[in-house]
Amino acid sequence: MDIKEIQSLIKFVAKSGASEVKLEMEDVKITIRTGSATSETTIVQAAPMAMPQQPIAAAPVAAAPQPVADTPAAPTPADDDSKYITIKSPIIGTLYRKPSPDKPSFVEVGSDIKAGDTVCIIEAMKLFNEIESEVSGKIVKVLVDDSSPVEFDQPLFLVDPS
Repeated sequence: MDIKEIQSLIKFVAKSGASEVKLEMEDVKITIRTGSATSETTIVQAAPMAMPQQPIAAAPVAAAPQPVADTPAAPTPADDDSKYITIKSPIIGTLYRKPSPDKPSFVEVGSDIKAGDTVCIIEAMKLFNEIESEVSGKIVKVLVDDSSPVEFDQPLFLVDPS
């Protein structure tokens, strides 16, 4: 792990709002604590790397085709979703829609929820965090699949508060 990767990890942890993150790999152990104006990084152990790291190639991004100016613009789905409240991921991790593989999902499209109801579980660093709704209403759209990775602030569900 080079210094640029460590710096980007520190920035990511600072933005995520986590108070402490511990990362252990074969050659490095890192603890990052936030909560004050600065981030603190402690490298506990660093062993020399046996193999040189290969650069990671970025996937090419295809440009989206531009619409022709003569065709009328269709209403975007975002306009339809503007009346809904979005439940977002408070942490990064793996999202599970069920409490266990043999149980039904916490919520489905059409489920009525109240503030405080569990809508999913996100596993982060072997800890299972129940994600509770902050609003009451009806689930109109599920935006993520079961057992899929989620990022901080990623939209998970759309709720109709009416």
